Amino acid sequence: MPPPPPPPSLTLISNFIILSYNLTIMSSPQKVTFLSRNYKIAGHFYPPVAGSPDRSGAAIVIAHPWTSIKEQSPANYARMLTQAGFTCLTYDAAYQGESEGEPRDLEDPYQRVEDIKCAVTYLVSRKDVDSEKIGVLGICAAGGYAPFAAQTDLRIKACATSAAVCAGVMARRGFDKDSSNLDILKTQLEAAGKDRNSDVGGEKVPIVHMLPEKPEDAPAQFPDSFRDLMNYYRTPRAFHPRATNTCLPRSWDIMRNFDAFVHIDMISPRPLLMITGTKAATKWFSEDAVAKAKEPKELYVVDGLTHADLYDKVNDAGAKCVEFFARSL
Repeated sequence: MPPPPPPPSLTLISNFIILSYNLTIMSSPQKVTFLSRNYKIAGHFYPPVAGSPDRSGAAIVIAHPWTSIKEQSPANYARMLTQAGFTCLTYDAAYQGESEGEPRDLEDPYQRVEDIKCAVTYLVSRKDVDSEKIGVLGICAAGGYAPFAAQTDLRIKACATSAAVCAGVMARRGFDKDSSNLDILKTQLEAAGKDRNSDVGGEKVPIVHMLPEKPEDAPAQFPDSFRDLMNYYRTPRAFHPRATNTCLPRSWDIMRNFDAFVHIDMISPRPLLMITGTKAATKWFSEDAVAKAKEPKELYVVDGLTHADLYDKVNDAGAKCVEFFARSL
C-alpha cells in the first residue's frame, strides 16, 4: 500500500485563499473613447488589480461576439486577466452598443477588424502600456476578426480566441460543418438588397432578430446551438438592454465573402491560442483554423462546455489565457 499523501503546505493553503479572494474582485474600468474610421468607439479600460503580478505594461484588447457588447463576455475575461496583472481594453464595435456608426446594428467584418487595429493604436498611445507587449483576445465572431487582424498587424504580439467563429463561413454554411446554407443565404442576400434600396425610398425591410426575444417564444424544434445562445443572451444570465439581439439585413452581403482563417498561417511566428469546448457546436471552426495555422499554435478544449458557456464560465478558459499571454508577452 502506498504511503498517504503529505498534508497540504501552509503556502498551498495561503495561495488557495488568495486565489479564492481574487476571484471576487476586479479593477473598476475607466470609460475611454478612440476613433475607428472616424467613428467614436466607446471602450472600458481596465488597469491591473492592485497587488496583482507586475506584467510590465502588457495589455490585451478583448473583442466581443456578434450582437454582443463590452459589458458581457469581454468583461468576464477582463476580470480574469486583470487579476493576473494584465491591462485590458474592451469596447463596443462600431454601429453597436455605445459606439458611433450609422446604420445601427450593422455587422461589418472589415470594420470589426479595423476596430481591433484602432484599439491597438489606442493602447500604443498610453504611457502605462508597453507597445511591444500587446495581445488580442477575440470571442465568437471576434474569434475570427482577431486572427484576421493579427495576420497583417504586426503590433499584435499574441492572438487568442474563445469559441471562435468565422462570420463568412457561418453565413455560407451555418453552424454545421457538413451543411450548406446557400438556399437561406440567397433569401438573406435578397433582403440585403432591399435593405440597401430603402436608403433611396425603397420598401423598408424588417430588421433581423437573431434569437427569440424570450425563451418561451422558441419553437419546439429550435436547434440546440441556438438554444445555447438564447439561454445566455435572452435570460437574466446575460441580458443587457444595449445588446439588442438585432442585425441589419445588409450585413449578410458584407459577411458573405469574408474568410477569417484562409491566411491564418501569416500570424506565425507570433503565437496563436484557440479555446473551444467539447460540447460547442462551433468546435470545428477552431479545429480547422488551428490545422491551417503554423507554429507556435495551440488548440485548448475545455471539457463539458458549450459555445455560450465559454462566454461566462471562464475560470478554465481565463486561466489558460493568463498562462498564454504571460508566456507570450
